[in-house]
Amino acid sequence: MTKGSDNFNRAYDYLYHKALSDRNKAELSLNLLMNNGVGIGDHSTEDYWSNLDSALDTLVDAEDRLDMLAQFTKNESNEPPPF
Repeated sequence: MTKGSDNFNRAYDYLYHKALSDRNKAELSLNLLMNNGVGIGDHSTEDYWSNLDSALDTLVDAEDRLDMLAQFTKNESNEPPPF
């Protein structure tokens, strides 16, 4: 795919919006787990730690993907993607 093509734009849009969605999901999960007792429910503390780790991993992954996608907008040439 070349930058500026319809396929490139559709793929980029998908990846970008998926990363945004994952970031929002992770932020909401962390907020719920850390600030609202209802988010904990009847789970064990091990479930709580696991859920915190999972939410943070999702947030870090989403941020990394957004950073990588930002490289496409900084690079105005038609170089192939870095993967």
